[in-house]
Amino acid sequence: MAFTMEIRDDMIIFEINRPDIHNAINGEVVEGFKELIHNVKTNESIKLAVITGAGEKTFCSGGDLSVFHKLKTEKESYKMLSETANVLYEVATLPIPTIALVNGTAVGGGCEIATLCDYRLVKKEAKCGYIQGKLAITSGWGGGTYLFEKGMRHDQALQMLTEAVPYTADYLFSIGWATQLYEGDKLIALNKFIQKMIIPHSTVLQAYKIQAIRKWEQSKLYERVMEEVSSCAVLWEQDIHHDAVNNFLNNKKV
Repeated sequence: MAFTMEIRDDMIIFEINRPDIHNAINGEVVEGFKELIHNVKTNESIKLAVITGAGEKTFCSGGDLSVFHKLKTEKESYKMLSETANVLYEVATLPIPTIALVNGTAVGGGCEIATLCDYRLVKKEAKCGYIQGKLAITSGWGGGTYLFEKGMRHDQALQMLTEAVPYTADYLFSIGWATQLYEGDKLIALNKFIQKMIIPHSTVLQAYKIQAIRKWEQSKLYERVMEEVSSCAVLWEQDIHHDAVNNFLNNKKV
């Protein structure tokens, strides 16, 4: 199973479960996100949604290149990117707070997934970054758009996208991307964090989240996400992207 999901103490915890390939996203994981959305929307007892990765090293490494690299054209890539971006937009706009429990490296699409959450609890040893530029594409699931929504300084957000490197957790905390850093067991850290929230009063949590969603709707967040997807699809088709991915995959085999 590429993911696990359980309801624990009024929380739903979604764990990407592909640690052998760095919790890379494939179609099965996307279907899992759909199940997460359905469970939240049909179970009023769920007050928080948590996304994390299996194992100790990786939160999520983004899309599974062995699968997605088979997509060559703008049309092919747009279909995958837009379908995934639509699902992740629904995750971002769930009517309850979302927490990315970043237990390890979060790069590429994995960094996008962490960014779209309301909170990011990041393991001290973790490194996170938008590395898509190294593959001659932009973020393609809305991650750039979500990053500019997070209240960071504009130049720091833009730098995070254009430098295309993983950053240390300390640096990410200093610029406001990481909400809080933790050491040790991730579930203990999660429980300590949510103790500060007014969990019993779920109506309050939802009311504030809906305020954020209204702002996003007024600023046409969805439309901006889909424009980002279109831009990525155009770049995806270019030879420079396919050459960069081939070089990356070949270097991994060495």
